Amino acid sequence: MKRQSKRHTFSSLQAGTSKSSRRQFLSKSGRVLAGSLLTGVALNKIHAAEDNTIQLALVGCGGRGSGAAGNALSSTAGPTKLVAMADVFEDKQTRSYKALSQQFGDKVDVPPDRRFLGFDAYRKAIDCLRPGDVMIQATHAAFRPMHVEYAVEKGVNVFMEKSFAPDPGGTKRIIRIAEAAKKKNLKIGCGLMCRHSSARQALIQKIRDGAMGSIQLIRAYRMDPGARMGPFPGGQSELLWQIRRPYFFLWVSSAWFIEMMIHQVDECCWIKDAWPVSARGLGGREPNSNDCSQNLHNYAIEYTFADGTKAMVNSRSMQNCHNEFATFVHGTKCAAQFSGNVHTPTVHTYKDQRTAKDNIAWRPEKEKVSPYQAEWDMLLSAIRHDRPHNEARRAAFTNLASIMGRAAIHSGKIITWDEMLASDFKFCSNVADFTYDSPSPLQADAQSRYPVPVPGKWTEI
Repeated sequence: MKRQSKRHTFSSLQAGTSKSSRRQFLSKSGRVLAGSLLTGVALNKIHAAEDNTIQLALVGCGGRGSGAAGNALSSTAGPTKLVAMADVFEDKQTRSYKALSQQFGDKVDVPPDRRFLGFDAYRKAIDCLRPGDVMIQATHAAFRPMHVEYAVEKGVNVFMEKSFAPDPGGTKRIIRIAEAAKKKNLKIGCGLMCRHSSARQALIQKIRDGAMGSIQLIRAYRMDPGARMGPFPGGQSELLWQIRRPYFFLWVSSAWFIEMMIHQVDECCWIKDAWPVSARGLGGREPNSNDCSQNLHNYAIEYTFADGTKAMVNSRSMQNCHNEFATFVHGTKCAAQFSGNVHTPTVHTYKDQRTAKDNIAWRPEKEKVSPYQAEWDMLLSAIRHDRPHNEARRAAFTNLASIMGRAAIHSGKIITWDEMLASDFKFCSNVADFTYDSPSPLQADAQSRYPVPVPGKWTEI
């Protein structure tokens, strides 16, 4: 998915950096971006079919879904095969099928009668699987809990992308699904791939061993040109128009801040090995903006943990400004960089608190496997060897922490973890009833613009 743009339309988002995420699988022309092409190696038959192949159903055929399918089909943890696809949009499904087929050949076995379209297509795709196979859930956050719940009911393992729900009500549903999956011994992998970075894991171990002393402060940044959305043009389904532009609407996919910053929030919580007890913050829109979306363009959150430690998470989406994409951590003994541009494993400790290239004291070994691939290798290996693997509860708590920070800025209030756990707020409660003819749960105003959070008036918990 292209992430940043000088233009005002979602379909023309341009990357604000020369590096691209492994999730950016499809180019505009439908050609496959270069990636790892590893040949599957068969392991012992445990929970796969008699030919030792784990079957996959892809639900959500955009760039992230196609990228996740590519990682699954590239895994060294035994053979996999894509057997079903589901999406609301035929053009996305067609591009994904073509690109995956060209790259993986007969590992993609999805004839037309197993390419499903519509809001109920996820059920048809999951129904093509056997218990123990894997559903890749890569649609938008509004639909994630419903789709994952159905897969778990059917005895199917799950890989689900972030973010995990747009609101507290949906997030708590993910927590309940995590418990149901655990009781069924099902495996759930989640798209917070930085947790699978060997470089970051090495620094986490040093932190746990006391090499940095007591952690005092964490700083996370994602500041780039961002993207803007033009007015709803009318003359078409407003629901489908919004679903094609998920990062501009809170109800569809948590909007821009959480979609872009959930990894940084997760890193902060991982470093502290805890969930924040409260959040406060400031945010705003650029002056005279013609952006018609629900997004603010600046988010600055101060998270507080139980021991008083602070984590500062900062996002700015504006042109012609200083850009930064990194996470830093400060201990009583020294500082460290935990993450770099576009989630690269830029990991090292410094000799003291000065975070400069000429002050580096330690670096981990270079990563041999991309975290995007490593998360899939671990999930598939856990399925084959029947090892516990359920990341859903942790991912849901990261999601809840992200919403807590967003809600603090949108409402202009201090929001606590206890308030988040008590909230059942949902932006939209009828996604299960959607059809192609359904009205959107959010209507444009007379100027074809959408409501923007106003601190002191807005609520989302």
